[in-house]
Amino acid sequence: MALISLRAQQLEESATLAVTAKAAKMKADGLDVVSFGAGEPDFDTPEHIKQAGIDAIKKGMTKYAKPASGIAPAKEAVCQRLKRENSLEYTPQQVILSVGGKEALFLAMMALLDPDDEVIIPVPYWVSYPEMAKLAQGKSVFVEGREENGFKLTPDQIAAAITPKTKLLVFNSPSNPGGFTYSPDEVKAIADMLVDHPRVIVLADEMYDRLLYTDEAYLSFAATRPEIYERTLTFNAGSKAYAMTGWRIGYTAGPVEIIKAMAKIQSQTTSGTATFCQHALVTALSGDQGCVEQMRQEFARRAEHMWKRLNAMSGVTCIRPTGAFYAFPNVSGAFAKLGVDNSLDFATKALEQAHVAVVPGSAFGADNNVRLSFATSMEQIDKGLDRLEKLLA
Repeated sequence: MALISLRAQQLEESATLAVTAKAAKMKADGLDVVSFGAGEPDFDTPEHIKQAGIDAIKKGMTKYAKPASGIAPAKEAVCQRLKRENSLEYTPQQVILSVGGKEALFLAMMALLDPDDEVIIPVPYWVSYPEMAKLAQGKSVFVEGREENGFKLTPDQIAAAITPKTKLLVFNSPSNPGGFTYSPDEVKAIADMLVDHPRVIVLADEMYDRLLYTDEAYLSFAATRPEIYERTLTFNAGSKAYAMTGWRIGYTAGPVEIIKAMAKIQSQTTSGTATFCQHALVTALSGDQGCVEQMRQEFARRAEHMWKRLNAMSGVTCIRPTGAFYAFPNVSGAFAKLGVDNSLDFATKALEQAHVAVVPGSAFGADNNVRLSFATSMEQIDKGLDRLEKLLA
Protein backbone atom coordinates (compact mmCIF):
# COMPACT_ATOMS: atom_id res chain seq x y z
CA MET A 1 0.00 0.00 0.00
CA ALA A 2 1.39 3.40 -0.99
CA LEU A 3 2.05 5.82 1.83
CA ILE A 4 1.19 8.95 -0.17
CA SER A 5 -2.18 9.29 -1.89
CA LEU A 6 -2.44 9.34 -5.66
CA ARG A 7 -4.07 12.74 -5.31
CA ALA A 8 -0.97 14.22 -3.68
CA GLN A 9 1.41 12.38 -6.00
CA GLN A 10 -0.29 13.81 -9.08
CA LEU A 11 0.06 17.43 -7.96
CA GLU A 12 2.83 19.64 -9.31
CA GLU A 13 4.79 21.87 -6.97
CA SER A 14 4.17 25.58 -7.47
CA ALA A 15 6.92 26.66 -9.87
CA THR A 16 6.82 30.26 -8.69
CA LEU A 17 7.39 29.26 -5.06
CA ALA A 18 10.06 26.75 -6.10
CA VAL A 19 12.03 29.38 -8.02
CA THR A 20 11.73 31.83 -5.14
CA ALA A 21 12.95 29.18 -2.68
CA LYS A 22 15.96 28.26 -4.85
CA ALA A 23 16.92 31.90 -5.29
CA ALA A 24 16.59 32.45 -1.53
CA LYS A 25 18.90 29.50 -0.83
CA MET A 26 21.52 30.86 -3.23
CA LYS A 27 21.28 34.23 -1.49
CA ALA A 28 21.68 32.51 1.88
CA ASP A 29 24.82 30.86 0.50
CA GLY A 30 26.27 34.29 -0.15
CA LEU A 31 25.45 34.70 -3.86
CA ASP A 32 24.08 37.98 -5.23
CA VAL A 33 20.87 36.80 -6.92
CA VAL A 34 18.31 39.05 -8.57
CA SER A 35 14.91 37.39 -8.31
CA PHE A 36 12.06 38.10 -10.73
CA GLY A 37 10.13 35.12 -9.34
CA ALA A 38 7.55 35.98 -6.74
CA GLY A 39 4.17 37.48 -7.55
CA GLU A 40 4.25 39.70 -4.49
CA PRO A 41 4.37 43.50 -4.25
CA ASP A 42 7.67 44.79 -2.88
CA PHE A 43 5.77 47.56 -1.08
CA ASP A 44 4.83 47.26 2.56
CA THR A 45 1.17 47.03 3.57
CA PRO A 46 0.00 50.67 3.89
CA GLU A 47 0.23 52.00 7.43
CA HIS A 48 -3.48 52.69 7.95
CA ILE A 49 -4.31 49.10 7.00
CA LYS A 50 -1.68 47.68 9.36
CA GLN A 51 -3.00 49.91 12.14
CA ALA A 52 -6.54 48.62 11.56
CA GLY A 53 -5.28 45.06 12.06
CA ILE A 54 -3.39 46.05 15.21
CA ASP A 55 -6.43 47.87 16.59
CA ALA A 56 -8.62 44.84 15.91
CA ILE A 57 -6.22 42.59 17.82
CA LYS A 58 -6.10 45.02 20.74
CA LYS A 59 -9.92 45.09 20.80
CA GLY A 60 -10.00 41.29 21.09
CA MET A 61 -11.00 40.51 17.52
CA THR A 62 -9.00 37.28 17.74
CA LYS A 63 -11.73 34.64 17.96
CA TYR A 64 -13.30 32.58 15.18
CA ALA A 65 -15.02 34.67 12.56
CA LYS A 66 -18.79 34.50 12.92
CA PRO A 67 -20.05 33.32 10.57
CA ALA A 68 -17.14 31.34 9.17
CA SER A 69 -17.87 32.75 5.70
CA GLY A 70 -16.95 36.24 6.90
CA ILE A 71 -17.90 38.95 9.35
CA ALA A 72 -20.70 41.33 8.40
CA PRO A 73 -18.55 44.51 8.10
CA ALA A 74 -16.15 42.76 5.70
CA LYS A 75 -18.95 41.44 3.51
CA GLU A 76 -20.53 44.88 3.39
CA ALA A 77 -17.19 46.48 2.50
CA VAL A 78 -16.78 44.00 -0.36
CA CYS A 79 -20.26 44.84 -1.65
CA GLN A 80 -19.52 48.56 -1.53
CA ARG A 81 -16.15 48.10 -3.24
CA LEU A 82 -17.61 46.03 -6.09
CA LYS A 83 -20.39 48.56 -6.58
CA ARG A 84 -18.02 51.53 -6.55
CA GLU A 85 -15.16 50.09 -8.62
CA ASN A 86 -16.83 47.42 -10.77
CA SER A 87 -20.48 48.52 -11.16
CA LEU A 88 -21.62 45.23 -9.59
CA GLU A 89 -24.52 44.97 -7.17
CA TYR A 90 -24.17 42.23 -4.54
CA THR A 91 -25.70 41.57 -1.15
CA PRO A 92 -23.69 40.23 1.83
CA GLN A 93 -25.38 36.83 1.32
CA GLN A 94 -23.59 36.66 -2.04
CA VAL A 95 -20.11 37.15 -0.53
CA ILE A 96 -17.59 34.86 1.15
CA LEU A 97 -14.26 35.82 2.74
CA SER A 98 -11.45 33.28 2.42
CA VAL A 99 -7.83 32.51 3.27
CA GLY A 100 -6.54 34.44 0.28
CA GLY A 101 -7.79 34.40 -3.28
CA LYS A 102 -6.20 30.99 -3.80
CA GLU A 103 -8.50 29.31 -1.27
CA ALA A 104 -11.48 31.07 -2.82
CA LEU A 105 -10.77 29.57 -6.25
CA PHE A 106 -10.16 26.16 -4.71
CA LEU A 107 -13.43 26.30 -2.77
CA ALA A 108 -15.29 27.20 -5.96
CA MET A 109 -13.87 24.27 -7.90
CA MET A 110 -14.57 21.88 -5.05
CA ALA A 111 -18.13 23.19 -4.80
CA LEU A 112 -18.86 22.99 -8.54
CA LEU A 113 -16.92 20.13 -10.12
CA ASP A 114 -17.92 16.48 -10.27
CA PRO A 115 -15.58 13.81 -11.67
CA ASP A 116 -14.73 14.46 -15.34
CA ASP A 117 -16.49 17.83 -15.52
CA GLU A 118 -14.44 19.98 -17.88
CA VAL A 119 -12.76 23.28 -17.01
CA ILE A 120 -11.66 25.52 -19.89
CA ILE A 121 -8.34 27.12 -18.93
CA PRO A 122 -6.72 29.75 -21.18
CA VAL A 123 -3.01 29.34 -21.93
CA PRO A 124 -0.88 30.89 -20.51
CA TYR A 125 -2.47 30.18 -17.13
CA TRP A 126 -1.73 30.76 -13.48
CA VAL A 127 0.06 27.68 -12.18
CA SER A 128 -2.63 26.66 -9.67
CA TYR A 129 -5.69 26.50 -11.96
CA PRO A 130 -4.99 23.02 -13.40
CA GLU A 131 -3.88 21.62 -10.03
CA MET A 132 -7.05 22.85 -8.33
CA ALA A 133 -9.17 21.28 -11.06
CA LYS A 134 -7.22 18.06 -10.61
CA LEU A 135 -7.88 18.02 -6.84
CA ALA A 136 -11.59 18.53 -7.54
CA GLN A 137 -11.49 15.60 -10.03
CA GLY A 138 -12.24 17.87 -12.95
CA LYS A 139 -10.60 17.72 -16.36
CA SER A 140 -8.62 20.72 -17.62
CA VAL A 141 -9.19 21.70 -21.25
CA PHE A 142 -6.42 24.05 -22.35
CA VAL A 143 -7.04 26.68 -25.03
CA GLU A 144 -3.91 28.42 -26.25
CA GLY A 145 -3.86 32.17 -26.70
CA ARG A 146 -1.88 33.27 -29.74
CA GLU A 147 1.04 35.59 -29.11
CA GLU A 148 0.12 37.69 -32.16
CA ASN A 149 -3.20 38.37 -30.40
CA GLY A 150 -1.48 39.28 -27.13
CA PHE A 151 -2.23 35.77 -25.79
CA LYS A 152 -5.93 36.68 -25.51
CA LEU A 153 -8.57 34.11 -26.46
CA THR A 154 -11.27 34.88 -29.00
CA PRO A 155 -14.95 33.92 -28.56
CA ASP A 156 -14.58 31.39 -31.39
CA GLN A 157 -11.67 29.66 -29.67
CA ILE A 158 -13.63 29.28 -26.45
CA ALA A 159 -16.80 28.17 -28.26
CA ALA A 160 -14.84 25.47 -30.07
CA ALA A 161 -13.64 24.08 -26.73
CA ILE A 162 -17.11 23.86 -25.15
CA THR A 163 -18.59 20.35 -24.96
CA PRO A 164 -21.58 18.85 -23.11
CA LYS A 165 -19.14 18.20 -20.22
CA THR A 166 -17.97 21.80 -19.90
CA LYS A 167 -18.79 23.16 -16.43
CA LEU A 168 -16.39 26.05 -15.90
CA LEU A 169 -14.52 28.72 -17.82
CA VAL A 170 -11.60 30.38 -16.04
CA PHE A 171 -11.24 34.01 -17.10
CA ASN A 172 -8.25 35.94 -15.76
CA SER A 173 -7.79 39.61 -16.66
CA PRO A 174 -5.35 41.24 -16.04
CA SER A 175 -3.40 38.06 -16.56
CA ASN A 176 -0.94 36.25 -14.38
CA PRO A 177 1.50 35.37 -15.99
CA GLY A 178 0.84 37.22 -19.25
CA GLY A 179 0.49 40.81 -18.01
CA PHE A 180 -2.18 41.41 -20.68
CA THR A 181 -5.68 42.78 -20.18
CA TYR A 182 -8.88 42.15 -22.14
CA SER A 183 -10.56 45.32 -23.43
CA PRO A 184 -14.23 45.95 -22.55
CA ASP A 185 -15.25 45.03 -26.11
CA GLU A 186 -13.29 41.77 -25.94
CA VAL A 187 -14.91 40.86 -22.60
CA LYS A 188 -18.38 41.65 -23.98
CA ALA A 189 -17.77 39.53 -27.08
CA ILE A 190 -16.89 36.47 -24.99
CA ALA A 191 -19.89 37.08 -22.72
CA ASP A 192 -22.20 37.38 -25.73
CA MET A 193 -20.97 34.02 -27.01
CA LEU A 194 -21.57 32.40 -23.62
CA VAL A 195 -25.24 33.37 -23.64
CA ASP A 196 -25.75 30.42 -25.98
CA HIS A 197 -24.04 28.09 -23.45
CA PRO A 198 -26.09 28.53 -20.26
CA ARG A 199 -24.47 25.57 -18.46
CA VAL A 200 -21.04 27.21 -18.36
CA ILE A 201 -20.14 28.97 -15.12
CA VAL A 202 -17.41 31.64 -15.27
CA LEU A 203 -14.67 31.95 -12.64
CA ALA A 204 -13.58 35.58 -13.13
CA ASP A 205 -10.18 36.00 -11.47
CA GLU A 206 -9.85 39.78 -11.13
CA MET A 207 -7.01 39.92 -8.58
CA TYR A 208 -5.15 42.63 -10.50
CA ASP A 209 -8.08 44.81 -11.58
CA ARG A 210 -6.66 47.88 -9.80
CA LEU A 211 -3.23 47.53 -11.43
CA LEU A 212 -3.82 48.76 -14.99
CA TYR A 213 -1.37 50.68 -17.17
CA THR A 214 -3.49 51.99 -20.03
CA ASP A 215 -6.24 54.59 -20.20
CA GLU A 216 -8.76 51.93 -21.19
CA ALA A 217 -11.61 51.25 -18.76
CA TYR A 218 -11.83 47.94 -16.91
CA LEU A 219 -14.92 45.79 -17.31
CA SER A 220 -15.70 43.00 -14.85
CA PHE A 221 -17.00 39.85 -16.52
CA ALA A 222 -20.12 39.76 -14.34
CA ALA A 223 -20.97 43.32 -15.40
CA THR A 224 -21.35 42.45 -19.10
CA ARG A 225 -25.00 41.36 -19.05
CA PRO A 226 -27.61 40.04 -16.55
CA GLU A 227 -27.55 36.45 -17.84
CA ILE A 228 -23.77 36.32 -17.29
CA TYR A 229 -23.94 37.96 -13.85
CA GLU A 230 -26.17 35.10 -12.70
CA ARG A 231 -23.49 32.49 -13.43
CA THR A 232 -20.25 34.33 -12.73
CA LEU A 233 -18.11 34.19 -9.61
CA THR A 234 -15.94 37.29 -9.15
CA PHE A 235 -12.69 36.71 -7.23
CA ASN A 236 -10.43 39.28 -5.64
CA ALA A 237 -8.23 39.82 -2.58
CA GLY A 238 -6.28 42.32 -0.55
CA SER A 239 -3.03 40.75 -1.72
CA LYS A 240 -2.10 42.61 -4.90
CA ALA A 241 -3.68 46.06 -4.75
CA TYR A 242 -2.96 46.61 -1.05
CA ALA A 243 0.27 44.60 -0.65
CA MET A 244 -1.44 42.24 1.82
CA THR A 245 -0.13 38.91 0.54
CA GLY A 246 0.79 37.59 3.99
CA TRP A 247 -2.52 38.57 5.53
CA ARG A 248 -4.22 35.82 3.51
CA ILE A 249 -7.49 37.58 2.88
CA GLY A 250 -9.52 37.03 -0.27
CA TYR A 251 -13.16 37.38 -1.25
CA THR A 252 -15.67 36.06 -3.75
CA ALA A 253 -19.04 37.35 -4.90
CA GLY A 254 -21.56 35.36 -6.88
CA PRO A 255 -24.81 33.37 -6.85
CA VAL A 256 -26.07 32.63 -3.33
CA GLU A 257 -26.36 28.88 -3.94
CA ILE A 258 -22.70 28.59 -4.96
CA ILE A 259 -21.47 30.87 -2.16
CA LYS A 260 -23.33 28.71 0.38
CA ALA A 261 -21.72 25.55 -1.02
CA MET A 262 -18.28 27.16 -0.80
CA ALA A 263 -18.98 28.22 2.78
CA LYS A 264 -19.99 24.68 3.71
CA ILE A 265 -16.67 23.31 2.47
CA GLN A 266 -14.80 26.15 4.17
CA SER A 267 -16.50 25.37 7.49
CA GLN A 268 -15.06 21.85 7.36
CA THR A 269 -11.55 22.93 6.34
CA THR A 270 -10.09 26.29 7.39
CA SER A 271 -13.10 27.65 9.34
CA GLY A 272 -12.46 30.93 7.56
CA THR A 273 -9.74 33.56 7.63
CA ALA A 274 -8.49 35.43 10.71
CA THR A 275 -11.02 37.90 12.13
CA PHE A 276 -8.52 40.74 12.59
CA CYS A 277 -7.40 40.34 8.97
CA GLN A 278 -11.00 40.85 7.90
CA HIS A 279 -11.14 44.10 9.87
CA ALA A 280 -7.95 45.22 8.13
CA LEU A 281 -9.56 44.43 4.78
CA VAL A 282 -12.54 46.63 5.70
CA THR A 283 -10.13 49.55 6.12
CA ALA A 284 -8.30 48.65 2.91
CA LEU A 285 -11.47 48.58 0.82
CA SER A 286 -13.23 51.51 2.51
CA GLY A 287 -10.36 53.85 3.41
CA ASP A 288 -8.07 56.16 1.49
CA GLN A 289 -7.24 54.65 -1.91
CA GLY A 290 -4.27 56.92 -2.58
CA CYS A 291 -1.87 54.12 -1.62
CA VAL A 292 -3.21 51.95 -4.46
CA GLU A 293 -2.68 54.72 -7.00
CA GLN A 294 0.88 55.33 -5.79
CA MET A 295 1.75 51.66 -6.23
CA ARG A 296 -0.04 51.51 -9.59
CA GLN A 297 1.94 54.45 -10.95
CA GLU A 298 5.24 52.91 -9.88
CA PHE A 299 4.32 49.53 -11.37
CA ALA A 300 3.35 51.30 -14.60
CA ARG A 301 6.79 52.96 -14.75
CA ARG A 302 8.52 49.63 -14.21
CA ALA A 303 6.29 47.84 -16.74
CA GLU A 304 7.22 50.27 -19.53
CA HIS A 305 10.91 50.14 -18.64
CA MET A 306 11.13 46.36 -18.49
CA TRP A 307 9.11 45.94 -21.71
CA LYS A 308 11.46 48.21 -23.66
CA ARG A 309 14.59 46.58 -22.29
CA LEU A 310 13.42 43.03 -22.91
CA ASN A 311 12.50 43.77 -26.51
CA ALA A 312 15.98 45.20 -27.08
CA MET A 313 17.62 41.90 -26.11
CA SER A 314 18.89 39.40 -28.64
CA GLY A 315 16.41 36.61 -29.34
CA VAL A 316 13.66 38.08 -27.13
CA THR A 317 10.19 39.43 -27.96
CA CYS A 318 7.70 40.63 -25.37
CA ILE A 319 4.12 41.85 -25.50
CA ARG A 320 3.48 45.08 -23.61
CA PRO A 321 2.34 44.56 -19.99
CA THR A 322 -0.97 46.39 -19.54
CA GLY A 323 -1.87 45.06 -16.09
CA ALA A 324 -0.67 43.01 -13.08
CA PHE A 325 3.11 43.15 -12.48
CA TYR A 326 4.52 40.63 -14.93
CA ALA A 327 6.34 40.61 -18.24
CA PHE A 328 6.08 37.37 -20.22
CA PRO A 329 8.75 37.45 -22.92
CA ASN A 330 9.21 34.84 -25.61
CA VAL A 331 12.84 33.77 -25.23
CA SER A 332 12.83 30.87 -27.72
CA GLY A 333 14.95 32.96 -30.11
CA ALA A 334 17.79 32.67 -27.59
CA PHE A 335 17.52 28.91 -26.99
CA ALA A 336 20.07 27.90 -29.62
CA LYS A 337 22.57 30.53 -28.52
CA LEU A 338 22.43 29.25 -24.93
CA GLY A 339 22.38 25.61 -25.95
CA VAL A 340 18.95 24.94 -24.44
CA ASP A 341 15.66 23.82 -25.95
CA ASN A 342 13.02 24.70 -23.35
CA SER A 343 12.08 27.35 -20.80
CA LEU A 344 13.15 25.29 -17.77
CA ASP A 345 16.69 24.92 -19.11
CA PHE A 346 16.72 28.62 -20.00
CA ALA A 347 15.66 29.54 -16.45
CA THR A 348 18.24 27.16 -14.98
CA LYS A 349 21.04 28.67 -17.07
CA ALA A 350 19.92 32.21 -16.18
CA LEU A 351 19.99 31.35 -12.48
CA GLU A 352 23.24 29.41 -12.44
CA GLN A 353 25.27 31.55 -14.84
CA ALA A 354 23.76 35.03 -14.50
CA HIS A 355 22.31 34.70 -10.99
CA VAL A 356 18.93 35.87 -12.27
CA ALA A 357 15.78 34.00 -11.20
CA VAL A 358 12.90 33.83 -13.69
CA VAL A 359 9.98 31.39 -13.79
CA PRO A 360 9.93 28.96 -16.74
CA GLY A 361 6.93 29.37 -19.00
CA SER A 362 6.33 25.62 -18.97
CA ALA A 363 4.74 26.12 -15.54
CA PHE A 364 2.14 28.29 -17.27
CA GLY A 365 1.67 26.09 -20.35
CA ALA A 366 3.89 28.27 -22.58
CA ASP A 367 7.31 26.69 -22.99
CA ASN A 368 8.72 29.42 -25.28
CA ASN A 369 8.35 32.03 -22.55
CA VAL A 370 9.53 32.96 -19.07
CA ARG A 371 7.83 35.15 -16.49
CA LEU A 372 9.53 38.11 -14.86
CA SER A 373 7.84 39.93 -12.01
CA PHE A 374 8.59 43.65 -11.82
CA ALA A 375 7.37 43.79 -8.22
CA THR A 376 10.88 44.79 -7.21
CA SER A 377 12.89 48.00 -7.22
CA MET A 378 14.03 49.67 -10.43
CA GLU A 379 17.61 49.21 -9.25
CA GLN A 380 17.10 45.44 -9.01
CA ILE A 381 15.25 45.37 -12.33
CA ASP A 382 18.16 47.02 -14.13
CA LYS A 383 20.73 44.86 -12.36
CA GLY A 384 18.89 41.70 -13.37
CA LEU A 385 18.24 42.85 -16.94
CA ASP A 386 21.89 43.89 -17.35
CA ARG A 387 22.89 40.34 -16.43
CA LEU A 388 20.35 38.77 -18.78
CA GLU A 389 21.45 41.07 -21.59
CA LYS A 390 25.07 40.03 -21.05
CA LEU A 391 24.10 36.35 -20.96
CA LEU A 392 22.16 36.60 -24.21
CA ALA A 393 24.85 38.68 -25.95
